[in-house]
Amino acid sequence: MFENLGRFIVRHRKGVLTVFMLGTLIAGGIGSLAFGKLESGGYSDKDSESATATNYIINRFKVQEPIITLVVDSSIGIDNPDVSVKGLALEKEIQSVKGVSKTFSFWSTGGADSMRSKDGKAGFILVYANLNSDDWNGFQSLGATIQARFDGDYKGLQVYAGGGAVITHAINSRIEKDLLLAESIAIPFTFLLLIFVFGALVASAMPLFVGVTAILGSFFLIYLFTHFTSISVFALNLITGLGLGLGIDYALLIVNRFREELHHGKTVEESVITTVATAGKTVFYSGLTVFVTMASLLLFPLNFLKSFGYAGISVISLAVVGAIFALPALLAILGHKVDKGVVRRGAITPKEDGRWAHTARAVMRRPLPVVIACLAILGIMALPVANIAFAQIDARVLPATDRAAISSQIIESRFDGLLGSPIEVVVPKGVGREAEITKFLNQVATIKGIVRIGPFEKFGNDIRVQVISSKASRTTASELIIHTIRAIDRPAGTLIGGAAADFTDSQDGIASKLPFALGWIAITVLILIFIFTGSIILPIKAVVLNVLSLLATLGAISWIFIDGHLKWLVGDFTVTGTLDTGSVILVAVVVFGLSMDYELFLLSRIREEHLTGKSNVESVAVGLQRSARIITAAALLLAVVFATFITSGVTSIKMLGFGVALAVLLDATLVRALLVPALMRLFGERNWWAPKWMQRFTLKH
Repeated sequence: MFENLGRFIVRHRKGVLTVFMLGTLIAGGIGSLAFGKLESGGYSDKDSESATATNYIINRFKVQEPIITLVVDSSIGIDNPDVSVKGLALEKEIQSVKGVSKTFSFWSTGGADSMRSKDGKAGFILVYANLNSDDWNGFQSLGATIQARFDGDYKGLQVYAGGGAVITHAINSRIEKDLLLAESIAIPFTFLLLIFVFGALVASAMPLFVGVTAILGSFFLIYLFTHFTSISVFALNLITGLGLGLGIDYALLIVNRFREELHHGKTVEESVITTVATAGKTVFYSGLTVFVTMASLLLFPLNFLKSFGYAGISVISLAVVGAIFALPALLAILGHKVDKGVVRRGAITPKEDGRWAHTARAVMRRPLPVVIACLAILGIMALPVANIAFAQIDARVLPATDRAAISSQIIESRFDGLLGSPIEVVVPKGVGREAEITKFLNQVATIKGIVRIGPFEKFGNDIRVQVISSKASRTTASELIIHTIRAIDRPAGTLIGGAAADFTDSQDGIASKLPFALGWIAITVLILIFIFTGSIILPIKAVVLNVLSLLATLGAISWIFIDGHLKWLVGDFTVTGTLDTGSVILVAVVVFGLSMDYELFLLSRIREEHLTGKSNVESVAVGLQRSARIITAAALLLAVVFATFITSGVTSIKMLGFGVALAVLLDATLVRALLVPALMRLFGERNWWAPKWMQRFTLKH
């Protein structure tokens, strides 16, 4: 099939390239419309108890939670008459802002204790808006407006703008700026490295050709997805990183094989056909393994994670299409001109024997000590995983100097409870059952972290009560409180909602789907690698090694971002003692998929050499020589792309960049260059064994 595809591309090279480029330009133009449709939410499980409670409160009680919380601080105390006048004047100005529906403050409520700080020097102004629950653009826009106009000094008072709308705007605006900075560093630096790796200017542009076209095409697919579901703005980071990374991976493999065939004396046309039939096939199956791995994100209930699934399968699909259709067509047109603009002649001609083959033979002479040493290193790196704890994104992912982060810290430290994000207790048809509800709430009041129980609010036969906690909503402490509340016997039909319950349901939703996602990844990857290699042993070994590599990566992430080490390397961040659940899952899925990418790069070449009649040892040595340079170069370049994310001021993006960069480097060196050849030597010819009845399901090379 792939050989026939190669022949088709050679015959219609100009047509294939023209159609691809026109399609990409059109897709990029239409795809740019997606930017205005991307959202910053998606952290909630819409089928959860908390979501039901929220909908009930909005639809039945006709109330909404404040989207902005301002802290007004005065050194002389907020009861001072002059401060009261200024506070009321500030509140009146806020009410005049377009989009604000109403406000409540310490002063307009007559000095409510719940809106006063513990030291009596600061008070709240709560801001409400009439927005649809899914209007994230309006949500952010109002947060940005309020912060820009009122955060800072106001007639001698210090105003700190916080709350969901302000924090969301602060995080997203910082990510947008950080992404531009990362791209401005990654693209030129990557191009310089590509020139060094390829040794010629023309060849070094091939990965960027595949990567950039994949990114532009992905924007179009994401635009289509926005018509059917909500897509997170964070998906742009993944599209950019994976687009450039996979463009580098696949172009390296294709161009290197094309050069190799030319070096063996084949014509340009023959070289393209052989390249598509060999490297093209590897790219297709490698892409397929990454595709099914990223598709596992679609199983989770949170649109935040689903968005990365849609982004991942989009950019992977288009990177594969670009690598096995457009790139061979371009190479067929360029021919020997692919080596034009020579910079490093030694990189142009592939070596039949070299340091990678020597490394493989050295490893295979003493395989057992190498395996033991490598496993020990991975095991030591994985140890901090024992301390891993999960939470979700809040203001603490911002730099501690960010005004939104400062506001959140003041609210948590200087006020008795988080008034702006209460725990909601909703009892449909609760009127007439007040004694039963009171008994339940009395038990809730004894839970550590609960500071106040609000009064009954009635609407028809329904009752709503707000419970104020001292714990930040998206933390393990608030999760424990929600689980404790729900464990208490409660009146029939009672719903527990609010921000803390929403966080808890999101975490529980992820945990409930995680086994299915892991099972999907394991089964599909095992099947695909078996089909590709015809071996029972190799798929199992690949999955086990990838899990070990992933655990080592998560251990390093925990050691840095939970324990607070190596800030000099990754930049300053607020140590919270937890990791963002969604970001950890994303790192794990991306790392696992890319590791399988490199595994198939290596196994395909070893398998090809073994089928020519070479021994197991010689197949591994030659296969490593001809693929390890590609894998190492690809890993280095991909690490550079993701390492630029470390410059981000948002901790979760910083963690994503560090985690993927470390993982691909670890995988390309310790795992692929040492562990794989050592284990291949230990298993010997058993590497290629499979029952005869299963062999008919394998791919013919």
